[in-house]
Amino acid sequence: MFDFSTITNWIDELLQSCMAPWAVVLVEGLIIGVLLLLLYALIALALIYAERKICAFFQCRYGPNRVGPLGLMQPIADMFKMLIKEIITIKDSDKFLYGLAPFLVILSSMLTFGCMPFGKGLLTLDFNIGVFFIMAVSSIGVLGILLAGWSSNNKFTLIGAMRSGAQMISYELSIGLSILSVVVYAGTMQTSQLIAAQEEAWFLFSGHIPMVIAFLIYIIAGTAETNRGPFDLPEAESELTAGYHTEYSGMHFGFYYLAEYLNMFIVSGIASLLFLGGWMPLHIPGWEAFNTIMDYIPSVIWFFMKTAVIMFIIMWFKWTFPRLRIDQLIKFEWKYLLPIGLFNLLLVTLMTVFHWHF
Repeated sequence: MFDFSTITNWIDELLQSCMAPWAVVLVEGLIIGVLLLLLYALIALALIYAERKICAFFQCRYGPNRVGPLGLMQPIADMFKMLIKEIITIKDSDKFLYGLAPFLVILSSMLTFGCMPFGKGLLTLDFNIGVFFIMAVSSIGVLGILLAGWSSNNKFTLIGAMRSGAQMISYELSIGLSILSVVVYAGTMQTSQLIAAQEEAWFLFSGHIPMVIAFLIYIIAGTAETNRGPFDLPEAESELTAGYHTEYSGMHFGFYYLAEYLNMFIVSGIASLLFLGGWMPLHIPGWEAFNTIMDYIPSVIWFFMKTAVIMFIIMWFKWTFPRLRIDQLIKFEWKYLLPIGLFNLLLVTLMTVFHWHF
């Protein structure tokens, strides 16, 4: 399998041969930042189009089909429309916090996005507490939502923000327990080592039933964490107009719109990292010919293919199940998911200590 670190090392050596060390760090940081921003925007456009088509499929209609062939240019047209819209400032809002909130949401999303293992040798941040870092920076987003709801000086946005805060803080516990189960099983929090440990078999298969339970809990809690249906109570249009971002317009609203789709990609990418081997190809012990063929598929394709499957499952959730009530949503977490997650963590610990796995 091709290792992209050969390209990145060549670029690093080329820059070091003609620049001072501090300039090399600056230029490399700028290159990585620009590439991540471009990829961020492209993935968001692709996901907007994909969700509209998948939603249309479930509802037995066509979806975007006018702007460009098969409606492919519709998200780009919407992007330009969003960029030229006026940003309206609310008269009685807290102007500083009102303007800061969307940037906190996009900052949290970008920091987490930078930790994704896009392919072999394409990992921007890789240190010994990588999983802990991902959990920490992904939690910043709830601050942007709470500030948006409070600073808008609108009762509907405030209710939406309070719902979102309760929902995200609650379901973060189940996400944390699922991630902790994988960390206990793998014995490391470093992203590259988590992927390397799944070379022979992905954790979803080698970890038996406890890993399957952890995966299901993670998918359910991750869907709730991104405020997507059927857990989209903070944005309940029939009750709260549009929830916490009702008073936002122009690109400020666009930041929330982008962050929702990229957070879905991030949740799916972390699921593929933890349970499906990240960019690691499918290997079956003893099937050497099959494993060799799988190694020919580029690592980038493996990562995006796994992530796309999980994103489809999350979209399937949204367009299949009806929206829960807020009391049902909170009860589901505290009475069911959390106790199951705690018991499952105990099972994974016992399984790891006594080596009850492949």
